[in-house]
Amino acid sequence: MANPVAANPVADFFDRLRKNADAVLAESGDSAKIQIQIGSATCEHAAGSLEALDEFQKHIQASGRDDIVIHKTGCTGRCSKEPIVGIISPGKMPVKYERVDRALVHKIFSSHIQKGEPLVEHALDGSLDERAELSFIFCEGRRCTTGQTLKHAFDRKLKEAGVPASRVKTSHVRCFGACSDETEGKCTHVLVNPDQVLYRISTEKDLDEILAKHAIGGEPVEHLRCPEKPITQDFYSLYGDIHFFNHQNRIAMRNSGIVDPENLEEYVRFGGFAALATVLGKNDPLWVINEVLKARLRGRGGGGFPTGQKWKIAHDQPEKTRYLICNGDEGDPGAFMDRGMLESDPFNIVEGMIIAAFAIGAGHGFYYIRAEYPLAIKRIQNALAQCRKAGLLGKNIMGSGWDFDMEVRLGAGAFVCGEETALIRSIEGERGQPKVRPPYPTVRGLWGKPTCINNVETFANISAIINYGGEWFANQGTADSGGTKVFALAGNVKHTGLVEVPLGTPLSKVVFNIGGGVKDDKALKAIQTGGPAGGFIPASQSEMEVDFGPLSRAGSIMGSGGMIVLSEDDCMVDLSKFYLSFTQEESCGKCTPCREGTTRMLEILEKVTSGRAVLSDLDKLERLAKLCQQTALCGLGRAAPNPVLSSLKNFRDEYREHIVEKKCKAKKCVALIRYQIDPETCIGCTVCARNCPVECISGQRKTAHLIDQERCVKCGQCFEVCRFDAVERV
Repeated sequence: MANPVAANPVADFFDRLRKNADAVLAESGDSAKIQIQIGSATCEHAAGSLEALDEFQKHIQASGRDDIVIHKTGCTGRCSKEPIVGIISPGKMPVKYERVDRALVHKIFSSHIQKGEPLVEHALDGSLDERAELSFIFCEGRRCTTGQTLKHAFDRKLKEAGVPASRVKTSHVRCFGACSDETEGKCTHVLVNPDQVLYRISTEKDLDEILAKHAIGGEPVEHLRCPEKPITQDFYSLYGDIHFFNHQNRIAMRNSGIVDPENLEEYVRFGGFAALATVLGKNDPLWVINEVLKARLRGRGGGGFPTGQKWKIAHDQPEKTRYLICNGDEGDPGAFMDRGMLESDPFNIVEGMIIAAFAIGAGHGFYYIRAEYPLAIKRIQNALAQCRKAGLLGKNIMGSGWDFDMEVRLGAGAFVCGEETALIRSIEGERGQPKVRPPYPTVRGLWGKPTCINNVETFANISAIINYGGEWFANQGTADSGGTKVFALAGNVKHTGLVEVPLGTPLSKVVFNIGGGVKDDKALKAIQTGGPAGGFIPASQSEMEVDFGPLSRAGSIMGSGGMIVLSEDDCMVDLSKFYLSFTQEESCGKCTPCREGTTRMLEILEKVTSGRAVLSDLDKLERLAKLCQQTALCGLGRAAPNPVLSSLKNFRDEYREHIVEKKCKAKKCVALIRYQIDPETCIGCTVCARNCPVECISGQRKTAHLIDQERCVKCGQCFEVCRFDAVERV
């Protein structure tokens, strides 16, 4: 990690900031206490974390103990197992529990905290199935080429030495991010918990020394310690034993789930504002831009434009009044990446924005956040207030002589305001509609001044790039795109949540290695990326790398990061209609191709799903989609046809089935479903008839019943209530 430049006012300011943070945290004495760590974000609250917090507080008060403290964090991203509670006892392995309700709080407190007996059956993802005093976590990243070999060798040596499984367990993670060009391919890294010792090793001789001194003797091998602290060490010290996390590579989300999002001192302790101190100490905007260019960071909002290039254009404008905007108007159905980062690590986003403002020469910045994110808004406003008070925002930032401040503006939920020019008009108080480009916002944007707009995740990467270097960040991704990408993994997948992986990772690894595969072990049908403006990637192409180029060539987009897993039970026609209905409703109506094109396409899809279409309608649908794609004014209209075109390309037989056979194999299109009663199975219990809302089922008790197809509204109530599987859905 880079260090702030010494012997200048900025370095002195940062030194005081860090010492003050250490003093404040030391005064609390929390590090010597048992910490009950509870997720505190919108998704955690919805799952019941506030009730669990309240119950823990009651137990602590009733016990009279003063050696227990509650530590609130943001969201880890393990959505389907929330609320997640961690018990961190000094000198012991941290234990994480899943789906913690009030009843489980009582068990955790009375058994684990009071008696020291963890509840194995309630541990997150079975993480206590193999309990041990020490955990050795090996890095198996692309640059640690010896990681897997040395892990297998260490496992063998443990067995030969007779070290019991209760003493040492081993696992691996996707990447610690500790490699450099000098160490690439020559070594690997091993994190030892709970001692939080990171080793850099290269030979089996190193393993022998670690085995004898640390694994058996309990003493770290000092000369093998890694001199640098990798970016993910803190995260993996707590979550390195969880399968869902150890296949990821955390950069943008490195602090999510470990740092208190409302505590400036904690953020500073985790390396916060070191990057800003470095930047202001150097006092060279072009150096910052050059590092971002070397990082090959591309905009994470969906467009994928090189961030450094955008900053350079704004920096070079003759107009000196410039603005910076953070786009937090996350409107994709099923996407919650920006919300997660704003709620869980707001100071990191603030630091990234301040660095960006210095690079382009902006004097004022805006957070544009959708009003439906009240907790994200609250935490950003809190972070801004604390930063102003600490001298990190406002006049003479960190003693550098440079002034910059920010404010929050709320979006009213218009999806089109995710587009740059529409967002700018919204901030100006106008109706959110896009403008013809050029000129681009970097030349003529907010109030006619040069303006840079980047999304939340883009800013979340900036401090890491400055601290660890642009080349380091670039090496985490592909030749075209550096770094990682955060996805909201949802749909028919076993493990939903926020996932961060290096660009270039195959889609299949995200779905199966991290997501655990398709729900109910159904067959994978497709993966939809990019939200309503994205496309469907068929299962046959699931080895495709996650990157801007491959996804675009496949008829989809990266988008802001939605990733929906679809199984054999999903209807591609119905899903295309769903996404198109969303974009049609969200169209601002300014340009004819989008306003009329999406409406006419939706009408055709309605005909297909209702059984009224003819085969020639497919040709009309395809022509309309391509015309809209080529002529719409903004990105919303140009990308709206992606679900239609990609489904027609990869699943055309499904469209033909709806039209020719009047059949929806997935049984999602209501108009093409028919309910009938099997007379051989029906026992005449009359439950279906009594629950039918239109009374279209006839028959005497103990005789087979019959459904009047002309009166049936296909609500499916009879299918749901039949206890003998006599009602068939065909």
